[in-house]
Amino acid sequence: MDDELATIRSAVLDADHLVRALASGRRKGQPVPRVGDRDVRRVEVRVVDLRAGRHLQVTSYDATQAHTANHRLGQDAEIAVDALLAEPFANWHVDTTTSTLQLRVTKKGAPLLHASARAEEVEPVRDHDRPKDRLLPEDHPVLAALGISDAQGRVKPTRQAKYRQVEEFVRLLDAGLSDAIEQGRVRTPTTEEPLRVVDLGCGNAYLTFAAHAHLSSRWPVRMTGVDVKQQSADHSSKVAERLGIDADFVVGSIADAQLELAPDVVLALHACDTATDDALHRALEWQAPLVLAAPCCHHDIAAQLRTAEAPGPYGMLTRHGILRERFADTLTDALRASLMRREGYRVDVVEFVESAHTPRNTLLRAVRTGAEGAEASREYDELLAAWGVRPRLGELLAVDDRG
Repeated sequence: MDDELATIRSAVLDADHLVRALASGRRKGQPVPRVGDRDVRRVEVRVVDLRAGRHLQVTSYDATQAHTANHRLGQDAEIAVDALLAEPFANWHVDTTTSTLQLRVTKKGAPLLHASARAEEVEPVRDHDRPKDRLLPEDHPVLAALGISDAQGRVKPTRQAKYRQVEEFVRLLDAGLSDAIEQGRVRTPTTEEPLRVVDLGCGNAYLTFAAHAHLSSRWPVRMTGVDVKQQSADHSSKVAERLGIDADFVVGSIADAQLELAPDVVLALHACDTATDDALHRALEWQAPLVLAAPCCHHDIAAQLRTAEAPGPYGMLTRHGILRERFADTLTDALRASLMRREGYRVDVVEFVESAHTPRNTLLRAVRTGAEGAEASREYDELLAAWGVRPRLGELLAVDDRG
């Protein structure tokens, strides 16, 4: 792939026209890319103006933080870029003032280079102290279309919480999907077979459009939103048409919505109460490789705890209403995670956004591995026996088993 890498190299080192270059992913059968002595998930390259003159800035992201190094244009910058090109990154995305270059290395090691011209020339930002790196910058067209940003590309004061919510979800989705593709859990999308993403209970489709806006900059994507309201589907379809986004909106309940093809990624953001269980159940029916769900309103288990007898010394956890509600949140999501593990998924329960912005800040991220879930099944049975509750997801799966 010498010719393809040479094209990428030339674009990255063109300091007058480079806007941003992004390297990510790992080629199949190759070690994790490294920068210095660190394994990295992705690397961003841009040109910055410093007091010492114009430099090439390389920001590398490992599992926990970002590391930045500045290289003077010329030989120093060339050495830094050559070192990056020598690493086994699976994807390169280079934006210049006039064009976009995308290089993807297939599982068989074949380089696929695609170049496209911009509709209009853009001006690169070379400030060293720029705003926090965002996957969706405030002036992104999709944020304006959703009413999160104003006509000047600034997030509206009343929509700051929604912007943080959308940004953090997209960040978690990006990290989870990148890892799943690298590990072979999710297939590598192609133009002929784009990544299929379904958002269950999409409502006004903030998540649907935000996810598409970011993911489509890295892979070919086909989005589908599902919601019970015809009004929501009509509104979202008009937004998609205005933005030129390839997306479908299906009217129906989460439990009954029909898709032509099973999705690669299932999303469910704040589906209320047992609707989250319905979303997880559909994901299991589809054997979706990647699932991200941010639950909301755990009324079902909370109501059951009012009449259930707490085991042993744990009566204080359910005696007072506010404690019972908080414990119901924890118990519900613990049972959901156990069931997903039992069904062959690796599950992480992480903080979605900081609790200062919303109390509904738990996210379940599940990757299908197909591994035996005997231990998770035992833990689940013991929790049910101890607390005497009947989780909605467990009942749905029990019906499947009987069927």
